[in-house]
Parts: sequence; structure tokens; C-alpha cells
Amino acid sequence: MPTHYKEISYPSPNVDSTLRTEVSGVILHHTAEPTIERSLEVLTSPKRKVSTHVCIDTDGTRYIMAQPEQVAWHAGASVLNGREGCNKFCIGIEFQGNTLEAPLTDDQINSAIEYLLPIMWKYNIEIQNVVTHEMVRQAYKAKYPTRRVYDKVDITQAEYQRFMPRLQAAYDEYYLNKKRENIYQPIN
Repeated sequence: MPTHYKEISYPSPNVDSTLRTEVSGVILHHTAEPTIERSLEVLTSPKRKVSTHVCIDTDGTRYIMAQPEQVAWHAGASVLNGREGCNKFCIGIEFQGNTLEAPLTDDQINSAIEYLLPIMWKYNIEIQNVVTHEMVRQAYKAKYPTRRVYDKVDITQAEYQRFMPRLQAAYDEYYLNKKRENIYQPIN
């Protein structure tokens, strides 16, 4: 699949470059910052100690902050499918903006899908393992009800529900095409 949206390398120092991660999930976030410049500042600040794998601006431009195999610090206290520490096995995607104030743009959604499809294929990530930060935070709270977990504003369920059918449709088409390609590959 040819890349349509611009990608800019913008490495964050806030990654654990010595740890490689099994990639079996994706966590969607929004930055809740007013500008992409401010979001990139936060996601690269050594004092803040937060990061993500990719930050997607409203025009679809992707700022690649970490490779999928690197552990980025985006999920905090989190549980997915009973497993703790989602940073170790999940990719983080930050959408520029605040979905409580404005919906994701079509460019953001399309860019995220374009970014995710080859990663989901390579690592065999199941569609149900694409979740929001709120979902993995709530799962952690359910597992540890007495532990304090800081709430934060995050991507809304309405935007998640708008994103997922589009991802599912693209995922189905991509996988079908990949399977066809594999069937017709010559054996060396």
C-alpha cells in the first residue's frame, strides 16, 4: 500500500530503547493539546516522560516518534485481555486535538488506518485489540479497585465507535488482498 500521508521522523527520548516488545495491541489516544507543536513538545519532554509511537495531525501528517518494536510510554497503569503493562506490548497512537471539543478529521482516521494496516498484518494484531486508553485504564481499575489511578481526558467512545467500522472495513480488504498476494507468490 503506497503511503499517501506525509510522515515525519520526530523521535521521542521517552522510550525504552533496550526493551523490544511483542506487538499485540493498539491504544488510541488524543493529545488534548491545542496545537501539534505543543503536542510534540509534551511527547518529547524528558520531564514529562510520556511518548507514543505516532502522533497524527488534523491534516493526516504522521509524526513517527518510536518504531513499533520500541516501548513507548503512553499507557500508564493499564490492562488489556488480562495482561498488565500495555506499554510493553501495545502501540500508542495519539490524535492531535481534543475529541471532547471536535471530532477526528477524516484525514486523521485515514492516516491512522494507512499506518496501522501493515503493522496489524506484520504482527497479526486482532481488530478487538485496538482499544482506547480509557478502556485499558478502566480494566486496570477493575483489577485493582483500591489502587489510585489518575483519570485524564481521552479519546471519546463516540470517536472510537466512528473509527472502528472504518478500520474494520479497511482491515478486511487489506487482509483479503494480502492473502491473494501470498497465494500467487512464486515459490523459490
